[in-house]
Amino acid sequence: MRIMALDIGSKRIGVAMSDELLLTAQGRETIRHTTTQRDIDEISRLVKEEGVIEVILGLPLNMNGTQSANSKEVLEFAEALGGSISIPVKTWDERLTTVGAEKALLEANMSRLKRKRLNDMVAAQLILQGYLDSRGKNNNSAPRKTNDVGEV
Repeated sequence: MRIMALDIGSKRIGVAMSDELLLTAQGRETIRHTTTQRDIDEISRLVKEEGVIEVILGLPLNMNGTQSANSKEVLEFAEALGGSISIPVKTWDERLTTVGAEKALLEANMSRLKRKRLNDMVAAQLILQGYLDSRGKNNNSAPRKTNDVGEV
């Protein structure tokens, strides 16, 4: 039983998984985007193999909380994914996760090439950890900032 988080980008999708106790997030991999259907097939395979019970997609919002230019694409992907798998697909505010991932990788003194390869995965890990932490603060009840697909 795990929760998966995705950081959706135009070229790559960062993937993170929780541990089985749903306490910690670990970066898993980066999927190179080719087509939406191929991406969904790959995510569906991971869902089945890992026993995922919920998928969280980072929703890119502006700093004032309004939808960004990329929000629509993520919401459309969430809807398509939700139609292909039988578990909940939700969105989570991802503001500053890419910046946080880049900062963590810089502090680890990684080369530019390695940072580019890992940034999306680390951003997904930060999205998932924020979601997991929120669950714990709410006594494992539904997180405050999570939206079902289509809601914002």
